[in-house]
Amino acid sequence: MNATFHDLKDTSVFVTGGGNGIGAALTEGFLAQGAKVAFIGRSDASDFVAKMADKHRAAPLFIQGDITDIDALQFAMDQAVAAHGPLNALVNNAANDMRYDAMQITEEIWDSQQAINFKAYFFACQKAAQVMAPKGSIINYSSITYMMGAAGLAPYVSANAGIMGMTRALAREWGPKGIRVNAIAPGWVLTEKQETMWATPEAKAAFLQKQCLQEFMQPEDLIGGTLFLASSASAMMTGQTIAIDAGVVGTG
Repeated sequence: MNATFHDLKDTSVFVTGGGNGIGAALTEGFLAQGAKVAFIGRSDASDFVAKMADKHRAAPLFIQGDITDIDALQFAMDQAVAAHGPLNALVNNAANDMRYDAMQITEEIWDSQQAINFKAYFFACQKAAQVMAPKGSIINYSSITYMMGAAGLAPYVSANAGIMGMTRALAREWGPKGIRVNAIAPGWVLTEKQETMWATPEAKAAFLQKQCLQEFMQPEDLIGGTLFLASSASAMMTGQTIAIDAGVVGTG
């Protein structure tokens, strides 16, 4: 990531799931711009924080917690504001793309998947709208799976379709306050989790054929688009969903 967004220096940014996978890449991307970053995650991220402090001479604020605990999520955002000032950007990134046979999904599975993939997104947005600086930016991570109608992912696909609708609704409702709300829909990003659980050679080869660009996506490929949406470079963009997927789907 070589682009510099000068207006992101010293801004206050909050990232959900910002200690691993795509979230870790985003945290580092903002730190490299000179932003003050706080993030929430379930797993201990002390090693990642130390690595970032050594590399960027600025440690992100790690708040350990579960985003499905809405009180804990919103309190973490209050802690971020206390440490770094009113939020300039929220990045809703944390998600769980577990695979399920649709006929085997129970009410408990459905509710747990919506809790992490959709409900937490709304309540993070709600809190951000209360504690944002003027002209704040909310960036919701969705997925192209809802555009593709991916099989085996009914709860996740449903949540991501909902994120698109929610993004549009909140952009309309909060536009008069100067708050922008956009979404990013990544393609298949080969995080460590994906490589470990689902990225078989056969699956990777099949998906690569769907892409216009014949390179596997990495977490770092999402940094530029996210910084752009957080920056004043996208000052008149709101209510939009940007697909960053190496050319699998079309959104026009």
